[in-house]
Amino acid sequence: MTLISFVVPAFRVQGYLRECLDSILGQPFTDLEIIAVDDCSPDDSGEIIDEYAAGDRRVRAVRLAENVGLGPARNIGLDRAVGEYVWFVDGDDWLAPECLPAVVERLRSTRPDVLIVDHVRTHWNDTATRSAMHEVFAEQPGEGTFRLRDRPETMRLLHTAWNRVVRRRFLLDLGLRFAPGWYEDVSFSYPALMAAERIGVLDRVCVNYRQRRAGAITRTRGERHFEVFPQWHRVFRLMDRWGPGVDALRPAVFERMIWHYLTVLGNGQRIAPELRPAFFAQITADYARWLPPEGYPAPSGVEGLKHRLVATGRWRTFSALRAANRARDVARRSARTARRRVVPVARRNARRARDVLLREYYRAELRRPIDPTLAVYAAYWYRGFACNPAAIYEAARRLVPGVRGVWIVRRDRVATLPPGVEYVVAGTPAYYRTLARARWLVNNVNFPDFVRKRPGSVHLQTHHGTPVKVMGLDQQRYPIGAGRMDFAGLLRRVDRWDYSVTSNSFSTQMWDRAYPARYTTLEVGYPRNDRLVTATPEDVRRLRAELGIGLAEQVVLYAPTHREHLPNYRPPFDPDHFVEALGPSGRLLMRSHYFHDRYRRPRRAVDRQQVTDVSAYQRVEDLYLVADVLITDYSSAMFDYAVLNRPIVIYAPDWEAYRLARGVYFDITAEPPGAVAMTFDELLDLFRAGAVSSDAATRARQRFRARFCTLDDGHAAERVVRQVFLGEPAAPRGRC
Repeated sequence: MTLISFVVPAFRVQGYLRECLDSILGQPFTDLEIIAVDDCSPDDSGEIIDEYAAGDRRVRAVRLAENVGLGPARNIGLDRAVGEYVWFVDGDDWLAPECLPAVVERLRSTRPDVLIVDHVRTHWNDTATRSAMHEVFAEQPGEGTFRLRDRPETMRLLHTAWNRVVRRRFLLDLGLRFAPGWYEDVSFSYPALMAAERIGVLDRVCVNYRQRRAGAITRTRGERHFEVFPQWHRVFRLMDRWGPGVDALRPAVFERMIWHYLTVLGNGQRIAPELRPAFFAQITADYARWLPPEGYPAPSGVEGLKHRLVATGRWRTFSALRAANRARDVARRSARTARRRVVPVARRNARRARDVLLREYYRAELRRPIDPTLAVYAAYWYRGFACNPAAIYEAARRLVPGVRGVWIVRRDRVATLPPGVEYVVAGTPAYYRTLARARWLVNNVNFPDFVRKRPGSVHLQTHHGTPVKVMGLDQQRYPIGAGRMDFAGLLRRVDRWDYSVTSNSFSTQMWDRAYPARYTTLEVGYPRNDRLVTATPEDVRRLRAELGIGLAEQVVLYAPTHREHLPNYRPPFDPDHFVEALGPSGRLLMRSHYFHDRYRRPRRAVDRQQVTDVSAYQRVEDLYLVADVLITDYSSAMFDYAVLNRPIVIYAPDWEAYRLARGVYFDITAEPPGAVAMTFDELLDLFRAGAVSSDAATRARQRFRARFCTLDDGHAAERVVRQVFLGEPAAPRGRC
């Protein structure tokens, strides 16, 4: 018999589900199964589950035809489990590395009905908070087992399903199931503890309880929080059914119920102000209904006062007490902030008067009405007309001619703009006026911190690549690569987004966790790749002629990415030896990352006719079109170029160092878009032997394209414009 069945329900957890499943499958213990239940999730959670089930026989996929909620989804997984024990792990949490052997040893040595494990709350800002286990147990339970009536303080541990491993036959004999609705853990965890004859506690952190910045019910306001009441009612009805055997536990259970109600009420992110009186009234009603005849251990101090106010139904006094406590906390925080807020004199003196005046001008313009016909575009920190914003601009000119598009560019990049494109220069009064009054703000990076999100304005974040390296909040785990990144500032910028464009489901999944906020994802393909799909052979011939490339030449584009943690790093690439391996009909185009000097020339080139530095060329899509082969390392160029279905070579001489320092989302050497070279000699050998276009490389490219390029059909920009500018609904994605 399988020892442990993990039941992993999944609903809107596409950004976290892989980490959850990997944390289970990567444990040094294999006698397990995972029943992964797609609760008709509208994102790609179901596809991720199918992918894992296809790759590992321990994973069993369950795809539900309709959304049933977390509790019923867990029940469905339980019904399919075969393990001696079952562990319900939520799809956005993950297990601590190498924790499972300790769990297994305790299960086998003590055979508990319920084994409670420790956890940490892992916050979005990469901090962690320990659980209350050591506070709950003044005297540690040790390795033995006990009954709840012998250690009633166990009920003070967090009452979730995921921090306990439960014997499956015990659940089946008890007939205990998860109830539908929110707070479903309440009516499962407490009854399981009350009925268990053998409870164990493992004082080891096994679960990382993710504190999501967006998307968690604990951060969602609404009437559904009233569902906590029927869950507790179910607990007491079960106690009534079980009779005198559990009566001794009623005082402790009652205290937990009132504590939980007050916790929910006190959380301003759950109960809206207009709903609080009704919520309080229900607490008072339950207090009178379930109060044990012998009383209960009420807390002391302020918490005890809250209980007494609940008992007497004194909402106004309770509300006034809450307001007074909040005001006191705000005053304390303000005092601490004031003590820390010391602006260096040098910094104040360094601010130029012109900047101050322009910012005041910007704030004044914010008070003027939004221009309903104005759209502002920018790309790569005002480097010019490029990338997804350029493609969207062109589509908008065609589809919504009444919208006036204005580009923001640096003064030194004005000459790169196409004829007829209206623009403002960054830092000028026109720049601040345009930013303040535009209805649409389109960028492939973030606008500066001073930009304010006006009611009625629409911020469209297009991004500028499918991520190989980790991005956003995920960089917190890689401080070397992140440098001095201001993550709090990043989130303030992300909170301005209304829409986020993604090119494939993989990007959607990664952005969900890297940039947690309440924007709408437009998974439509990359607008900048429309040109790669729609370009004709005549377009390619014209571009080759403009670049001085003959039709018979084999063109190789080398486009490595930037190393943020190694700003002076250059991959070991010798153009002299490369063109020798390429042969007399070969042409090498070299393009540095836009962070580098765009006019740096390759050194020691044997033949200038065979090597061209195209770093200053404005539209990289044109270079893709003329190239027969792409060489890159960790750049998003590989995803775009794959649209053309031409050979791609991964040249990754510093892969291990890059992966460890910068962090990556997947192993491009294991799932490449073509041939792979880890050294320069291997790269030369690939071209000399013709392995760049081998059958193996072609199969790898087809797998890569099927995963990342299916949405790039030439109409991505149109889809964006129709949804963002015209308000047309998105086409259904075929999910349940």
